[in-house]
Amino acid sequence: MQLPEYFKNTQGTGVLATADRHGQVNTAIYARPHCFADGSVAMLMRQRLSYNNLTENPSANYLFMEKGNGYQGVRLSLKKIKEDNDPELLKSLKRRYLTPEEDAARGPTHVVYFSVEKALQLIGGEEIVLELGG
Repeated sequence: MQLPEYFKNTQGTGVLATADRHGQVNTAIYARPHCFADGSVAMLMRQRLSYNNLTENPSANYLFMEKGNGYQGVRLSLKKIKEDNDPELLKSLKRRYLTPEEDAARGPTHVVYFSVEKALQLIGGEEIVLELGG
């Protein structure tokens, strides 16, 4: 499976699960990740609980359920590898428009990059073989 094509062409709902250093779990709705040629993925994150958890514990899981009948989708085991706060990069990755005032009111945004440690089908334990490509 090529993640860039999958997330470009598939509609659905994503949930990111993170945990703090004590194992206290948080889940939050997140957009489809941005995919890169090296196999990494990135998400734009506001400075809230999920982001704060990743500063303490770099492991996360992302569940994506495809829109439609039945239960189709993927589960990704992720590990935070870096982050970037470059304003031009942030602007280029944003998928929805906010006025500068609306954006500022919501707080700082970070580009958080992850390696994909494992990919599984949404239902069952079948591992998905990922092809690099961006």
